[in-house]
Amino acid sequence: MKAKLLLNTNSAKGLLTIFILVLAWVVGFCSRLFSVIRFESIIHEFDPWFNYRATKQMVDNNFYDFLNWFDTTAWYPLGRIVGGTVYPGLMVTSGSIHYILRLLNFPVHIREVCVFLAPIFSGLTAIMGYLLTKELWNDRAGLFSACFLAIVPGYISRSVAGSYDNEGIAIFALLLTYFLWLRAVRTGHLCWSVLCALAYLYMVSAWGGYVFIINLVPLHVFVLCLTGRYSIRLYVAYTSFYILGLILSMQVPFVGFQPVRTSEHMAAAGVFVLLQAVAFFKYLQSLAPSEKLRSLFTMAIIAVAGLVFLVVSGLTVAGVIAPWSGRFYSLWDTGYARVHIPIISSVSEHQPTTWTSFFFDLHVLVAVFPAGVWFCFAELNDLRVFAILYAIFASYFAGVMVRLILTLAPIVCVLAAIAFSRLYDVYLRDDALAGEESTDSCSGEKQTNKGATNPREKQLYDKPSKAASDKHSHGVGIGKNATDSSDSGNGGGDVLGISVRKVVVMVATFVLFLFMLHCTWVTSNAYSSPSVVLAYQSSQGERIILDDFREAYYWLWQNTPPDAKVMSWWDYGYQIAGMANRTTLVDNNTWNNSHIALVGMAMSSNETVAFRLMHSLDVDYVLIIFGGVSGYSGDDINKFLWMVRIAQGEHPRDIHEQDYYTAQGEYRVDHQVPKTMVNSLMYKMSYYRFAEIRLDPRMPVGYDRARNTEIGVKNIELTHLEEAFTSEHWIVRVFRRVAAGGVAALAKQPTIDGDWLVLVHASSRVLGPLIPLLRRCDDICSPLFLPQVNIVCLLVCGVASVRSLFHCEPPTVGPMY
Repeated sequence: MKAKLLLNTNSAKGLLTIFILVLAWVVGFCSRLFSVIRFESIIHEFDPWFNYRATKQMVDNNFYDFLNWFDTTAWYPLGRIVGGTVYPGLMVTSGSIHYILRLLNFPVHIREVCVFLAPIFSGLTAIMGYLLTKELWNDRAGLFSACFLAIVPGYISRSVAGSYDNEGIAIFALLLTYFLWLRAVRTGHLCWSVLCALAYLYMVSAWGGYVFIINLVPLHVFVLCLTGRYSIRLYVAYTSFYILGLILSMQVPFVGFQPVRTSEHMAAAGVFVLLQAVAFFKYLQSLAPSEKLRSLFTMAIIAVAGLVFLVVSGLTVAGVIAPWSGRFYSLWDTGYARVHIPIISSVSEHQPTTWTSFFFDLHVLVAVFPAGVWFCFAELNDLRVFAILYAIFASYFAGVMVRLILTLAPIVCVLAAIAFSRLYDVYLRDDALAGEESTDSCSGEKQTNKGATNPREKQLYDKPSKAASDKHSHGVGIGKNATDSSDSGNGGGDVLGISVRKVVVMVATFVLFLFMLHCTWVTSNAYSSPSVVLAYQSSQGERIILDDFREAYYWLWQNTPPDAKVMSWWDYGYQIAGMANRTTLVDNNTWNNSHIALVGMAMSSNETVAFRLMHSLDVDYVLIIFGGVSGYSGDDINKFLWMVRIAQGEHPRDIHEQDYYTAQGEYRVDHQVPKTMVNSLMYKMSYYRFAEIRLDPRMPVGYDRARNTEIGVKNIELTHLEEAFTSEHWIVRVFRRVAAGGVAALAKQPTIDGDWLVLVHASSRVLGPLIPLLRRCDDICSPLFLPQVNIVCLLVCGVASVRSLFHCEPPTVGPMY
């Protein structure tokens, strides 16, 4: 009878667990659909537009054509090798789902798969949060973790419908890899290590954040060895994971040989060597255990660690191992990027995180999860060491870079779930036990303390003081079983009144209710607005839609030649290529800083110099974003100083940031605006004809709503550009380049130091089709650092090009591999 009752209880518990997990999946999926309900099914932001375009390219052709795809419409005139410069996991995942749906006769467009991919994976991420927390603590904490992960804003910000970016599937792959790693460490079975390596492969193919895994896992191993927690289980888990993971990760074209040639991966290799040394000396110690051998073992391990460090340092200095990239180095030196690589600092998501952002994205969890860290310290084992390390380093990185709150959110949910689960275990379990006792006492007094053989049953009849003394006498266990015993034993609620316990439970439940309301509000108002469609509330409460971006991109698609080249700041490159289907000079890939600097120089120079640059680069149209009419603060005037800084980094003799500030060192566009700023192409294009409209009778003509000031110069004339299109609310403005003055006027312009190739481009219109060939010669000759050799290379390329022109044959220019 008892066995049947236990079976029914376990079955009910399993069904309830499944129901809660399914409910968390459904809630997480539905909460990410605000943008689809309010607007439409559309791709958001900037990077997702390239991901969608690449996925469509793969679906329309095949995977191997995608890997070999050379996009001539991006980074003109250089082009881009797409297959070798992207993480293909996102595209492969969407393409596989689309293929399966078509096999099942569900006619779904690939765009719909891309739009709803992240919400679907959010449910899988919640389930992985449950499994990871269950592995660390127990299933009750796992259910809390799943519910937290389903709705926490720090994760929703990257997984709403339409946010078709790598992070949408990467967090699932991250937690899957960590769960399988902990299972491999706990069991020591080879199969779990193999599965962990396969999950790591999926993570590598999905997101560049895989570097966090390949550094955190070795750190876990190193700390376990350092604290005397080495075991054969750890050896099997890490050795098999590292070897298989290393080989599999190198199969991703974009990664290639980086795992054996870059500094970001050297910690994993060093720990692998160190672990082999530890295993070898442990084996020797088992053969001849002695105190002298133990001291020798310690000295040998220190020597091996020092040797590994010296070898890696030497190879780095020799150039065999590449040093830390700028983006990773900026995580340790927060001021490095601003000084040396301003394009990294120009991205808003690379800025340091404010304290309000932590509360905004994590709410009460950011205050509760330290309690979970304390519980892991109190009942420490091999797995909980990993959770503590994850929490420490993720907190640091999230403080340095705001986008890395995404990696902090999972462990915060896990540790906060442990804290809440422990609280409810303490303040709810005693009520259940008291209920059982009262039921037994009402049915009769046949059972006595003497006849109770079950320790749990006996505890019901013990006095509180006796029960407490038993708990202290038994102590605290170690491992996973210790969690269950401590959950039932360390209640402390026996001496508390029922009313006090109820108050604590009610307060905790109310806090969780506030957390749910906050998550819903943030998701609805902050993270569910596509950047290509803007909306605001009028003074009458009416919802106004600003669809200027799609209006402008549609105009480009319908009213410009298919081979038109559009120059804009790199933020809008992916959207122009995805929605307007036009050639761009720079885009969000930002792989060529010098090319971006040319665009920044054109935007910050006077119109004549900018025209010469545009002529050399074959630019037909210039697109800018302007918020002076609508009040849109994310326009190019507010980004302009970053264009200046990036241009100054490549052309320090021609561009000086201080020239764009007032005498007081302020950046202004009003009557104090400096002359260099007024003459810049960006200022002229933004405020051209701006003084012809009056936005508000109470405001003067030329009042900029985005900067809340009246512009200083209103009578602006354009010489080499003409206005081609301005969107309804003036957010997007397109200008057409006109051939004013011809090549003769261009030849009179002064040279631009540091880019002799631009002069050659500007010298004759005939050389326009030869730009790719000349750029390729520049890439080949420039690393030599010899001006004479550069000139010889240029003359050879020029002679070959002129010879091909006289023979009426186009120059042979292939992809720049």
